[in-house]
Amino acid sequence: MKRILFFIVLLATSISLFAQKDITKFMGIPIDGFKHEMIQKLKGKGFVSSASDKNILKGEFNGTQVDVHVVTNNNKVYRIMLCDAHQMDETSIKIRFNKLCQQFKNNSNYVSIDDYTIADDEDIAYELTVHDKRYEAVFYQKPLAIDSTEIAEKLKETVLSKYTQQELDNPTEEIQKDIYKMSLDYAIEIVLKKPVWFMISEFAGGYYITMFYDNEYNRANGEDL
Repeated sequence: MKRILFFIVLLATSISLFAQKDITKFMGIPIDGFKHEMIQKLKGKGFVSSASDKNILKGEFNGTQVDVHVVTNNNKVYRIMLCDAHQMDETSIKIRFNKLCQQFKNNSNYVSIDDYTIADDEDIAYELTVHDKRYEAVFYQKPLAIDSTEIAEKLKETVLSKYTQQELDNPTEEIQKDIYKMSLDYAIEIVLKKPVWFMISEFAGGYYITMFYDNEYNRANGEDL
């Protein structure tokens, strides 16, 4: 038993250890709490209320004028959505999209699993209209490391619910592989809870970027159905 628990600690240390309360942040602000509180925090970052709707904020983000929307589920903030305030043509939106991809890729606070860059010869207008193609890119904020004992305890609970003490006292190679997979699955699950993604949106022939900072812990999962 001690052997397998030691193995769990080693695995926990080898993969990066993450706190469950480590949630997505926007400009350093955790995406959580009540909407009115979030709006006040965003105003503290320089955003101001729109003249047409006090719940929509306006301001500059990453060198671009944007409209900011705070989205909730069960009165808890789970998303910050930003929309470019001004539309642009096809060539300009392609450049903007690819520049954002490069900026996120070069930012050490993010990880991604793909290259979302749009090819120079891509006909965005045609693909959006004829093939209904979505141009989007997904990145994930890196989790914060914590004490390895925390992740070890969580993994230990899962392992003990699946295997008997006798099996853990003398674990087979198959059991060890399964425990390693549990560790990786847990790490991946934590990473996927902190997505930041953006897409090309179109309206009346013009294009703009819509960006989302999501806290997946607060997202609706059918609990109200």
